[in-house]
This record gives sequence, structure tokens and C-alpha cells, in this order.
Amino acid sequence: MSFPLRPMLGATVALSLLAAFPAQAQTLQSAVRALDAAGTRSIQLTGSGSWFQFGQAPDPSLPWPRFELSRYVADIDYEKAGARVQISRIQALEPGRVRPAPVEQKVDQYVSGPVAWNLPTAAPAGGGAPAPQAQPAAVAERQAEVWSTPQGFLRAALAHKARSRPLKGGGSEVSFTLDGRHRFVGQINARNEVEVVRTWVDNPVLGDTLVETRFSAYRDFGGIPFPGRIERSQGGHPVLDLQVNDVRLNAAAAVEVPPEVASATRQLPVVKVDKLADGVFFLTGGTHHSVLIEQSDHLVVVEAPLNEERSLAVIAKAKETVPGKPIKYLINTHAHFDHSGGLRTFVNEGAAIVTPKANVPYYRKAWSAPRSINPDGLARSRKGALFAEVDGKRVLSDGKRSIEVHSIVGSGHSDAFALVYLPGEKVLVEGDAFTPTAANVPAPARPNPYSVNLYENIRKLGLEVEQIAALHGPRVVTLADLRTAIGEASAAR
Repeated sequence: MSFPLRPMLGATVALSLLAAFPAQAQTLQSAVRALDAAGTRSIQLTGSGSWFQFGQAPDPSLPWPRFELSRYVADIDYEKAGARVQISRIQALEPGRVRPAPVEQKVDQYVSGPVAWNLPTAAPAGGGAPAPQAQPAAVAERQAEVWSTPQGFLRAALAHKARSRPLKGGGSEVSFTLDGRHRFVGQINARNEVEVVRTWVDNPVLGDTLVETRFSAYRDFGGIPFPGRIERSQGGHPVLDLQVNDVRLNAAAAVEVPPEVASATRQLPVVKVDKLADGVFFLTGGTHHSVLIEQSDHLVVVEAPLNEERSLAVIAKAKETVPGKPIKYLINTHAHFDHSGGLRTFVNEGAAIVTPKANVPYYRKAWSAPRSINPDGLARSRKGALFAEVDGKRVLSDGKRSIEVHSIVGSGHSDAFALVYLPGEKVLVEGDAFTPTAANVPAPARPNPYSVNLYENIRKLGLEVEQIAALHGPRVVTLADLRTAIGEASAAR
């Protein structure tokens, strides 16, 4: 999705049009002049503070995990509707929660009109320059950030015939719509400062998701007022808290679309099938996997990751692999958005969602939100969701094959976490607790505590595991591979 803008108006034309606006638009006119919005073609802002990982809360009731930002540089080109954001971040410690040792992450991400991409910050293993990676799912959110800056909001308001209404105590509320679907609502105070911008983007879990950006501590940067602090929330929790250190106006912003990204064609989801046992199939392809399990008169699928498009491909492959049987259950390991974004598609298919108990009220609330930006199949059918809660252990049996769903206890990754075990086939299915590496890659120097915890859960539950179908990673592995990954000393405890 993109937010195309009409060609931006020049300063003289823009202000002459504003002069003809109704009286309540005068705050908008004053703010455009005060912040030189019509004359600001691009902006570079640098700062530090906190960034939060959207959709990855360790518990459905908790905020998104916090990372410390040592570097944040945003180059925004308003005339080309483009931006480059460079970030250096490291995950903050959380008292009482055990996570892998934090390492610095560097991010270099772009958007230009309807195209988004990332540039890896590390050279590829074979040498050479890193190749740009298209990020089509990120376009709407990154464009929202472009127009959720003070000058960006005002420029977009000029170009899209914004409506204004006075606010009690002074100032105005200004609103407009981009591409017929994306609404922006901002508040300008009596000092001609943009205080807040609200917009909504689509999310597979949350539907129409509020992105709210607040601006405060305005001060002079090179002759133009700009906020010294930017606070952004998404889905009800913070995603950015930035202390602005420097602002530069009308510098060149390097957001030209790379040729390999511009010429890239949209890739449809690919689902490959590997047989794990009779009636048990590993559905792979891309970054996230699923597992298909056949029972006497129905099918069970483990995990519905990413989005509706991925789930539709998994459903089609499941029906092709085992035709003539409905999908009765979808087992969801945890609520992180990359593992739950396709759940609604299975609800629409008629499947009951098997998930840890704490996730159920969260999904019910999230799925009741409006979905006007990008209605999915469930929004159109309005079917009700059926849940089967997991609280310790739940067994799905047809009298011949049993599927055990166990809570993973004590993991720092998620407090509402589950694994799936097939006792007859001795197959374990899990996601995010252990991600196997390619064969012959040395074990990490420090074992991942999530993987250590998974092994401890396997041992305490007395599971006889021969194969591990990890929902990330390049291959099916054995329990011996898990023991090697965590170190024999840890595994022997």
C-alpha cells in the first residue's frame, strides 16, 4: 500500500490558496508559515532514545520490548515521498526475564513512493556488496512516518484539501485522507506547533491500527522550529521515544529506488511439502513454516504465520496434500505477530484456534477492531472465532493419533507459549524456542536461553523426541542437535 501525494504546492501558491480558506483554517496557515512547511523540501533529523519492537510483547498484556537507540538518523524527502532511516539499537535488560545476550543491531531502511526496501548492513558470506531487499509489507507504515512529521503533516494537509475545526483553548484540529483510505488527524496549538498526528495503518492482527506521534519541546534548529522530543505509539504501546539532537533542512536525501528493487516482481508465497511421518507433513518455504497433521476425518495445522496471503497458500497446500478433509484445528504456539498474523484466515476456513489460555482474550479484543483499510476474508464473512484453550496440556485425539499441546514453562521469550508433540511419531513442533542453523555451522559460544529452556521442558515432560520440526530454520533436526546447540553441559543438567 502506498500513500501517493499530489505534486507538492510551492510556497507562494500554497499560501495564496490558504488565504481563501475559511476562518477556522487560519491556524493551519499560521503553522505553515511558522514552520516554513511549504519551503521545506527535505529534512534530516538525528537523535537517540528508545525504540520498541512492535508485535513482539513477551505477554499479551505487556508493552512491546524496549531497545536502546544509540543512533537514529532519518532523511526525509517530502517532494519524492521518500525516507531513509538508519538505526543502531540494542535490547534493554528486563528485570526477571532471561533473554539472549544483547547484541547491537544496525538497520538501514528506505521508502520511496509505493516502494520500500532494506539494505543489509553486513556483507554477504560470499563477499561483495549487500543486495537491497524489497519490503512491500512495510510501505504503508513507512509512508505514515513521512507524513507524521510536523512539516510533512502540514505539506500533506495543503496537498489534500485538509479540513480544519477550532479546538477549545485555541488551535485547530486538521484532517485529511490519502488514497481514499488512510486518514490523518493532527492538532496544532495556539503557538502554531503541530502537537500530535494520528493515522491508521492495517495490521493482520490488530486491523486498523492507530499510529500516534506526539511532538514537544520545540526549539530553533537552523532558523526553523522543530520538536526536541518525538514520541510515537502503535497499537496502544510506545514504538519510539526520540530525543532530537540535530535537524538539517533541504539537504539531499538519498532515497533513489535501486534498479533491482524497482524491477522486482511480486513474489507469491511458496509452500513446499516434506513428509515427516505417515500423515505428518512439514510445510516450508520462506521464513516461517507450518506443520500439517492428518486425523481420521479432519486435518490439523500447526501455526498460521505472517498474514492472510501466507495462510491461504498453506490452506491450499494442505488440501492438495490431503484432499477431502476439512481443517478442524489450527494450533498457535504464541501471540507474536509473525506467528499469529494468519490466524483469522483459519477462523474464516472454519478451524478452531488452539492456543495458550492467556492469548484468547487478547485475540478476541484485537479481532473485534475495525478493518476498513484492508478488509480480510473474516472481516467480510463476519464468522465467529472458536477457541480451544491450552492451560498446561491439551490433547487432540481421533482415537488413533494423539496430538499433545504443552505449555512451555519459564521461557523468557513468551509467557503464553506452547509446543506440539506427536507421541506416536516422536515428532516435536516448536517455534522461536530453538531455531536450527544450517548443517556444519558451529554451535554458539553462549547457548540461547530459550533453547536451554526448551530442552528443560522436554526433559520434565518426559517427551521422547526423535525429530524437531522448528517453525524457523533450514532443516528438520534431532534432539541431539538441540543438545549440541545448548552445549552438553547444559543438556546434562
